[in-house]
Amino acid sequence: MMPPERMSNEQETTESNAPYQRTDQRQYGELRPITFQNHIAPHATGSTLIEWGLTRVICAATIEDRVPRWMKEQNITGGWVTAEYAMLPYSTLSRKTRDSSRGKIDGRSQEIQRLIGRSMRAAVNPEALGARTIWIDCDVLQADGGTRTAAITGSFVALSLAINRLLEAGQLTANPILKSVAAVSVGVVGSTPLLDLCYEEDATAEVDLNIVMTSEQEYIELQGTGEKTTFGTAALEQMLGLARDGIATLSRLQKAALVSTTQPYGSWDHSVEPSIWCGTPR
Repeated sequence: MMPPERMSNEQETTESNAPYQRTDQRQYGELRPITFQNHIAPHATGSTLIEWGLTRVICAATIEDRVPRWMKEQNITGGWVTAEYAMLPYSTLSRKTRDSSRGKIDGRSQEIQRLIGRSMRAAVNPEALGARTIWIDCDVLQADGGTRTAAITGSFVALSLAINRLLEAGQLTANPILKSVAAVSVGVVGSTPLLDLCYEEDATAEVDLNIVMTSEQEYIELQGTGEKTTFGTAALEQMLGLARDGIATLSRLQKAALVSTTQPYGSWDHSVEPSIWCGTPR
């Protein structure tokens, strides 16, 4: 794969013009290894453990046969999808204090869980869902960059598993899923646009961008910041191109993970990509 064009900067030194080398030897447009372990939380209606490099997130979907009171008060029909997100104390190098100990959700967690909720609502037809609320719970077991993108990508798998369970039970007559949804990070590190930043890359990134898209390459949300420098249209187009390719791969992995649930638990499905484990947790 040819490396993407480096961002121009007249003040770059000769040493900084050397090609950027990723610490894990990945190509510029290469995702970290990704696996799904479905049914990780048996009491949830649908669940998966997504392992994205060294980042690990449990995503679980639970269904309540009621909608929020504000929907009733405003005479809004259909269902609702909402999310909660938390990083467990041992998910980071230094212990992270639980929100319950502080008595409130920290701003970052609140921002991310709202993003997850918006992303999942874009995936479903609320009318076809009926008067139900689907709760998506995302708990980060280990963080190495990209926890929000992993949470969104895994949440869609958990949501789909929950919907499939309702369909199999005859509680839904039509599938409310409109299209798959996934998310990925892109950024500029060492003046080089990269796909899927790990923690070390994210911590030193000049530009950081998180992108949520459908399997049909439609944008749901873009969150971008020039952390250490500004960036122009050309650099943005390069990053969006990397993200589109990444989302296409993630969509295939999600599809394979959902297909794999039809196989006997604990078996390998050799028709799907080898990074997918089918069945109960190892």
